[in-house]
Amino acid sequence: IILELDGRQAPLTVGHFLELVDAGFYDGLIFHRVIPGFMAQGGGYTPGLKLKETDDAIPNESGNGMSNVRGTIAMARTGDPHSANSQFFINVADNSRLDPRKNMANGSWGYTVFGFVIQGMEVVDKMVSVQTGPQGKLKSDVPLVPIVIKKMSRYTFQ
Repeated sequence: IILELDGRQAPLTVGHFLELVDAGFYDGLIFHRVIPGFMAQGGGYTPGLKLKETDDAIPNESGNGMSNVRGTIAMARTGDPHSANSQFFINVADNSRLDPRKNMANGSWGYTVFGFVIQGMEVVDKMVSVQTGPQGKLKSDVPLVPIVIKKMSRYTFQ
């Protein structure tokens, strides 16, 4: 899977993500949550479902004009909008409900999109089609056979 990251629209998120890539943080971690018609999430667990995160949460940049559409990569987070750490997800459908809402009645933070899959979306589609179930502390959607990130590295186009 090859991603193109947008450091102009999400500079803090891209900077944080690339620091983790350069440090080898993601190597050997898994996609621990895959849901057909929604997304594939990874970057926070080992194959034995041991949580691995950094101590750094990053500010939410979801108001950057980028939308959670099919083929985009975004940061996962808890209910705290500024809690994104190392986990990310790739949208396999248009998920605009994850974008920020700016109206006065029910405005909310969204999930920061920071790039696009430019090659390998068929791999992501295969990932979300595997058999899943509960494992360890995770109640559902965990691939029964681990989907491992062997190596994540930076490539700069010339």
